[in-house]
Amino acid sequence: MASAAGGIHVVRTVLRDLLLGRDPSAVERIWEEMYRATLPFGRKGIALMALSGVDLALWDLRGKAANEPVARLLGGEVGHPIPTYATVWGSIEPAITTGHRAIKLHLEKYDPRTNLEALVDCVANARQRMGAAGMLMVDAFMKWDIETTLAVAARLVEHNIAWLEEPLLPDDLKGYADLADRCLIPIAGGEHEFTAAAFETIIQQRLHAVLQPDVCWCGGLTELIKIYRMAAAAGLRVCPHRGAEIWSLHAIAALDPQPLAESGRSWMSWVGGQPPIVDGWIQLGEAPGLGVIVDEETCN
Repeated sequence: MASAAGGIHVVRTVLRDLLLGRDPSAVERIWEEMYRATLPFGRKGIALMALSGVDLALWDLRGKAANEPVARLLGGEVGHPIPTYATVWGSIEPAITTGHRAIKLHLEKYDPRTNLEALVDCVANARQRMGAAGMLMVDAFMKWDIETTLAVAARLVEHNIAWLEEPLLPDDLKGYADLADRCLIPIAGGEHEFTAAAFETIIQQRLHAVLQPDVCWCGGLTELIKIYRMAAAAGLRVCPHRGAEIWSLHAIAALDPQPLAESGRSWMSWVGGQPPIVDGWIQLGEAPGLGVIVDEETCN
């Protein structure tokens, strides 16, 4: 992926000299120094992705030094099953047969401005197949505008949709404020947002009912912890993007009063330690740190 290659370039050319020889236990201090060092690149995008990766590595080292899972360092525990939801782009049958009781439909292939009925039929069929007890969400992947979102929500509200994800581009804060006031379905978003400071604005203005930071993008675990704390103080839910990935699971296990982890992509070949999803549930083991096992030969 281009984002991974760009992030590696930032680590090698900007962060490397800052990191070599440092005490890795000074996680928060190093985060601040990395952030200042990458300011010329901007406070979003590749630079924050690179910073996030280093921060996760430092948290992994912190846990291994203590011989404890990171979740336990955060005040949580491991070994408790966490429910997952499946993100699907096509048929929901594989998700149902693997035991998922919560499913999110990616609707980007539908253009509600030209064929709203096809979109509504897709959601209605999913609800019928899942039954009334299933948790159903939809994702527009930033393809709509305000009026389209309101029109779609008016048609989907009868199907008990838990949230409508990212209908607008992430920088359209005014648009999201409008939707927060008018949309009949709760709005989720934040996967394309970076830093706790940016989430502070979203939280203060209550632009999203469900916050979806990605720990690999938002600034790492150091920032995700801050986001969880701000959300808790505001009474808002956090449901991390790609939450079933092992680095997010530690925060969910320790900090989340309504744990729910997103699955939906094949695991990367260069990393092991990822716990399996069994009958729609996932749980962390006792491995210290994040529990990640890196295949260094593949990485090289």
